[in-house]
Amino acid sequence: MDFLNFLEFQITDVIDILLVAVLLYYIYKLVKGTVAINIFIGIVIVWALWKLTELLEMKMISSMVGGFMNIGLIALIIVFQQEIRKFLLMIGSTNFATKRNFTRHFKFLKQEVMSTKTDVDAVIGACENMGGSKTGAIIVMERTNSLDFVKSTGDTMNIEITQPILESIFFKNSPLHDGAVIIQDNYITATRVILPVSNDRNIPLRFGLRHRAAVGITEKTDAICLVVSEETGSISYIKNGEFIPFKGAKELATLIKKDLE
Repeated sequence: MDFLNFLEFQITDVIDILLVAVLLYYIYKLVKGTVAINIFIGIVIVWALWKLTELLEMKMISSMVGGFMNIGLIALIIVFQQEIRKFLLMIGSTNFATKRNFTRHFKFLKQEVMSTKTDVDAVIGACENMGGSKTGAIIVMERTNSLDFVKSTGDTMNIEITQPILESIFFKNSPLHDGAVIIQDNYITATRVILPVSNDRNIPLRFGLRHRAAVGITEKTDAICLVVSEETGSISYIKNGEFIPFKGAKELATLIKKDLE
């Protein structure tokens, strides 16, 4: 039977499946934890239904679903505008020349979970102390997307993370306290960084410029941010342009370590 011809696999079919799997993985990674994840799952189901009806030669339902997929393309671009921007930025800004960054993209194929090199406990400890003294701070942790385009707005550094160093950087009389700190692996790579500010009107008015800057950089890249409020001393964790709730420093540490894997 002709519709069973798809069972005859070739090497190109295996490569095709692997490429599609990698593409779907990255799309899922971009929308995971956001409202768009439900839309993404719905699109995958509709697409699978479309291909199934084509395979079974159900012409009427296939043409209806196919028409919906074709007409809905423009709407999908609008809905996923932010995610598409992040995806293109991820492709364009990642340095594939180095072995470390290249293998980093395929770490999900490994059986063992890789632990982050970042001293997350030192970062959280510094944030707790700064919160107690109501010292404002914004810390950006780089993940897959390169942050070179914002690092250039500040001072380049190469300092290994320790709790006292982070606290001294954001000390109110320090010349480095104004702006954000960029962390890559276990090093502070830039200070006094100017971040893009989000124009999202849904951000509560109680949050100031630091929080808007944290939302802005996490909207445009896959970086994660910690913000210490100068007014209340509270710590906010921001990812994918959203405030992530947590209960206590231990849970926050667990969330960050998981996101940095």
